[in-house]
Amino acid sequence: MKGITVLGSTGSIGVSTLDVVARHPDQYRVIALTANSNIDRLFEQCLRFAPQYAVMIDYGLADELRKRLADAGFKKTEVLGGTKALEDVCVLPEVDSVMAAIVGAAGLLPTLAAAKAAKTVLLANKEALVMSGPLFMSAVADSGANLLPIDSEHNAIFQCMPANYHAGVAAPEVRRILLTASGGPFLRKPLDELHDVTPDQAVAHPNWVMGRKISVDSASMMNKGLELIEACLLFNTPPDQVQVVIHPQSVIHSMVDYVDGTVLAQMGNPDMRVPIAHAMAWPTRFDSGVDPLDLFAVKRLDFEAPDLVRFPCLQRAYDAVRAGETMPAILNAANEIAVAAFLDGKIRFTAIPDTISHCMDSVPVNKADSIDAVLLADQAARQAAQAYTNRLN
Repeated sequence: MKGITVLGSTGSIGVSTLDVVARHPDQYRVIALTANSNIDRLFEQCLRFAPQYAVMIDYGLADELRKRLADAGFKKTEVLGGTKALEDVCVLPEVDSVMAAIVGAAGLLPTLAAAKAAKTVLLANKEALVMSGPLFMSAVADSGANLLPIDSEHNAIFQCMPANYHAGVAAPEVRRILLTASGGPFLRKPLDELHDVTPDQAVAHPNWVMGRKISVDSASMMNKGLELIEACLLFNTPPDQVQVVIHPQSVIHSMVDYVDGTVLAQMGNPDMRVPIAHAMAWPTRFDSGVDPLDLFAVKRLDFEAPDLVRFPCLQRAYDAVRAGETMPAILNAANEIAVAAFLDGKIRFTAIPDTISHCMDSVPVNKADSIDAVLLADQAARQAAQAYTNRLN
């Protein structure tokens, strides 16, 4: 049996991961579960999966969870608090795999700790890789960790790569990566109406059930921008060889174009349990619990180029990956602050790319030669973005 730590177990990826774990109790046992603030769900998960450890970022909530488990007569789980505990439960000797599903920059340090400890890293937190870039990939290479992508698009690309492919290695026989995108809820919305869209409209994704932050990123296509940067790093591919393709049905999750003219595509129902099960069972396969794809129900597959006027965040992501160094960290931090402000009703949807552009144009870009340099860029961009969004209130 493999031991697994699930970072962000109460979010959509974490819940799907535990659904897959429950289907294969003979192959996986839960060592640790972590959550930010959803104490009710983590309490229920502890009772069901009996992890050795449960972590809550807030010490007060950790104390409350500890008391609730004790009142329930449940003594199998030790409750820890604080951000350092996230790293600690990733490097335990009994942990084989770490599902990195914490949203945003908060997932960087524990995910990096798992990579340095030579764990199998199931990477759902794209921001960690976007921020630290070559530093993260070097940690994977130096330790010999296995890095398996969980984002449906990157998992699809991984599946379409040559046999025995390992993340971070250039594949000279690959000509292009075709990164598919649904286009989100505003693909057909008139441009002059984007100014007035609400958070509820932005999180109403037509195909996927996701958290609020990633749903807004999908609506702005910043999610695809972050995935573009991630693809360049994971597959050691320059941005000019990664083409974003709008595919509204979300049935083809991405494609790989080979130099001989062959294009391989990975298809499946839009359910995150598919890439999760693939990575957890790799290099074999097991049941994910997802229904078979019904091509007769799908009927058609459509493709179109992205409109960079409608989706300026995607253009800024191309700019960031070409600039390199700490620019992707600046982009990511500015986006996190802008999305939070939008969800709180403080700025308009169209102010998200404006905030990102302001930070990319004003925050100094430095060499990303250490985690400290990355974190300093992240902090500077957050401060600049906060100040900018405050002026828009």
